[in-house]
Amino acid sequence: MNIILAIVLIVVALAGGTALGVFISRQGIKKQMPAIYENVMREVLKGTGQKVTEAKFRQMMNALKKQMK
Repeated sequence: MNIILAIVLIVVALAGGTALGVFISRQGIKKQMPAIYENVMREVLKGTGQKVTEAKFRQMMNALKKQMK
């Protein structure tokens, strides 16, 4: 009976640790995403040869952020 209890506790601890790890990782990634998207978007616009003002760039970024919510 003690072995079954130990196995159940180990499984529960592993599941809880995994869930907590995924949650913490997602929060960290969400904080880094806007900076990554801005850099990528700037490179894409440079690659297409478009000259975009900072105001237009901010407008595009805000539109993307609204879509992601």
